[in-house]
Amino acid sequence: MKVIHFHFGKDGGAERFFVHLVNALSERGVEQAAIIRPGRGWRRDIDAVAKIRESHFRNLSLDRILLPLRVKHMARREKPDVLMAWAPRASELMPNYKGALKISRLGDYPTRLSYFRNTDCIVCNTPGIAERVRDLGWTRETKVISNFTSTERVRAAERTMLDTPSDAPVVMSMGRFVERKGFHTLIEALARLPGAYLWLLGDGEERDKLQKLADDLGVSNRVRFAGWQKDTRPFLAAADVFVMASSHEPLGNVILEAWAQGTPVVSSRSEGPQWFMRDGENGLMVDIGDANGFAGAIERLINSPELAQQLAARGHETLVSQFSKDAIADAYLKLFASRR
Repeated sequence: MKVIHFHFGKDGGAERFFVHLVNALSERGVEQAAIIRPGRGWRRDIDAVAKIRESHFRNLSLDRILLPLRVKHMARREKPDVLMAWAPRASELMPNYKGALKISRLGDYPTRLSYFRNTDCIVCNTPGIAERVRDLGWTRETKVISNFTSTERVRAAERTMLDTPSDAPVVMSMGRFVERKGFHTLIEALARLPGAYLWLLGDGEERDKLQKLADDLGVSNRVRFAGWQKDTRPFLAAADVFVMASSHEPLGNVILEAWAQGTPVVSSRSEGPQWFMRDGENGLMVDIGDANGFAGAIERLINSPELAQQLAARGHETLVSQFSKDAIADAYLKLFASRR
């Protein structure tokens, strides 16, 4: 089995899952190649299991013209069983090559179908995305195959790494600093939680605004901007509560990663989490943008270690039963083999 991936993502949950899947498929004997952006820090995590080519595929560049021709030539030369584009933009690169199953994998809601003119099957990581695709008029094959994350437990990071008192409650979140991730709501919630510390892993265009908000609310001494971390697991293992406050989140990989480390989760009622989370059963859920609600849910878990432990355990059960590595890899391999 031979697969060529097209992936032009930067850094975040989608990229972590891409790395996980490429390695999982390699363990099953799949030969792989990938075209990715230059300078990705996660390249080293797939270098040993996939042949890597780099390209920006920018709109205003010679590469925008030449890369589709190179990809078509690559497909004819290497004769892959599967061509797999990650997200709509990469799907524009899909050649009209008849010898392979052409898959577009979506982790978010598309706005139009013109990206997928050469796609045979759209793989959606939630039922909601699949429903949107069909509502837009897609009549070709659609599959729902979700994500998985590593379930290996790791040693917790020392709180001194982020200048945090050992006895202080630690709230954590992570992702790209853009408005829809709701980090501003989380900082507002922290202002209602005296003594708690907030760890934010990631970076992005909203960082200066978030730092100013923390200053304005008088909590900058309790917020730690930790930047992008190659391995987020030790930080998740060290946190008392993980929070995802997004206003729009098709799935929520970060929730799965928190559950993998036994950390209880508070989430907004965004699209993805409403699919697999049950309020009061495997986590706590709060209305989007409700800083008071987030503060109350976090405080509830801090003040009730027994509840926090119960929700974390049930979250881990959800992770293992619904988002296991073997089940997801099996689903992809079954799809790949369907056209052979």
